[in-house]
Amino acid sequence: MTTLRLRGGRLYDPANGVDGEVRELCVRDGRIVKLHPDDAVDREYDVGGCVVMAGGIDLHTHIGGGKVNLARMLLPEDHRLNRAPASALELASAGCCTPGTLATGYRYAEMGYTAAFEPAMAISNARHAHMEMGDTPILDHGAYVMLGNDELFLRLLAEGEDFERIRDYVGWTINATRAMGVKVVNPGGISAFKFNQRKLDVDENHVHWQITPRRVVHTLARALRELGVPHPLHIHASNLGVPGNIESTLATIDALEGLPGHLTHIQFHSYGTEGPKKFSSAARRLVERIKAAPNVSLDVGQIIFGQTVTASGDTMRQHANAGLGSPRKWVGADIECDAGCGVVPFRYREQSYVNALQWAIGLEIFLLMDDPWRVVLTTDHPNGGPFTSYPHLIRLLMDKAFRDEQLAKLHPDVAAGAELREIGRELTLYEIAIMTRAAPARLLGLADRGQLGEGAAADIAVYREDADREAMFTTPEYVFKDGTLVARKGRIEATPVGGTHFVEPDFDPAIEATLARYHAEHLALDWRHARIGTDELCACTNGGALHRCKLHGGGRP
Repeated sequence: MTTLRLRGGRLYDPANGVDGEVRELCVRDGRIVKLHPDDAVDREYDVGGCVVMAGGIDLHTHIGGGKVNLARMLLPEDHRLNRAPASALELASAGCCTPGTLATGYRYAEMGYTAAFEPAMAISNARHAHMEMGDTPILDHGAYVMLGNDELFLRLLAEGEDFERIRDYVGWTINATRAMGVKVVNPGGISAFKFNQRKLDVDENHVHWQITPRRVVHTLARALRELGVPHPLHIHASNLGVPGNIESTLATIDALEGLPGHLTHIQFHSYGTEGPKKFSSAARRLVERIKAAPNVSLDVGQIIFGQTVTASGDTMRQHANAGLGSPRKWVGADIECDAGCGVVPFRYREQSYVNALQWAIGLEIFLLMDDPWRVVLTTDHPNGGPFTSYPHLIRLLMDKAFRDEQLAKLHPDVAAGAELREIGRELTLYEIAIMTRAAPARLLGLADRGQLGEGAAADIAVYREDADREAMFTTPEYVFKDGTLVARKGRIEATPVGGTHFVEPDFDPAIEATLARYHAEHLALDWRHARIGTDELCACTNGGALHRCKLHGGGRP
């Protein structure tokens, strides 16, 4: 047994109501424990002058699967330009926009993050996604499987199949792919694109299946609630990036009818059409609606100026944006009866009116939301910017003077007119701990993560107090994963294998007869090959721990 004591640090542990209190923190065998001050320990750390938080949890970051590899391959110049000095821990795939698996694990850990979740796992690509996440060192991980554009789901919905059978299909799919939850991307829109439909609004019919995104969203959200899956339906709403799409976003909230839903990269869905350029911020309209909808949570998808690459399952919108690629190249793919993807490099520019306003909208959403438990800090890595920009984003949220300084550099119409200028709020360390630790853990149902209470996993980040919050959050003094010191002052010390989080909702196995018929008639692969067994999952993820998350309410009614 290894026992550690951290003395003198100020703890920020919102899950347990601890707001900057000086306390000691003790660890035994990878878990946080309570020890008597005189009890002997194997190692003691003096962390006086430091802030102590649970390890960070990124609820939405594209780190594994087919489109992520396409994004990596599309910008080889990024890997060449950002290659770190040669060392035993670095490989050539170490770009800034979409680093390879090893660099991803190192860079997250170096910032104090200990878990990251892939938000768009295709059914047919689940093994690939799990293997890439398993190859990402240190981080715990999991993924949300994509539904709502796969032909079998749409067929069942269009043909009026009993809801219970659709629910069983959702439950079977989560089990088969070892997912943490379900994501719907442009509900019905990826499928509609395959039928040459170029737009699909919330109450518009799919040209072939004659069903609306509203029905897709509500059906999936209801299925997840009845299956007891902790994470709400993860929703990439209709009309991403389109001026005026706030109307679609509000309609999507209405489609939930009070059921739990998580709106992802919401900055890209919060645009109005006011003003001479017919493109404006709808952040305040969004936040006012969210305040009245306690069933809804969100992550922001903040954009960060500079080069990145956008990678999305939303083929419809990526095709529309391909001409804006910088550099001018892109990849689009349809996945057999399942999903699709589009990868478009992009550079966000300070002097672009649209990009500058997008930047301001994201910050407005963060700062106008008065409930930090329902808003999670993300950049939709790599779509809005790389995850390595999180310390910069934290400084923007905590430092009004710095924020104003950055705003003054932008396109003059945005600098002069953005509501952001008038928002004086500066987030506190307690609120940052909620948005980056406690809230994502709660939204994912991770009872022993994102907190520092007795019995919790000893995932701990120790930051040296610094008025420059960007510097502070860039290089923690110490980072522990399950009680093992994995990073110290920006240097990786150990590379343990992270664990895989997943849920196992109940379902009626009779649904497998429907799957067998459908696969035999329409697909190249046998339906049984989609199922990932426990031993196989362990092998895919390099022998890391398997964490079955507890369901809400015990599953089906």
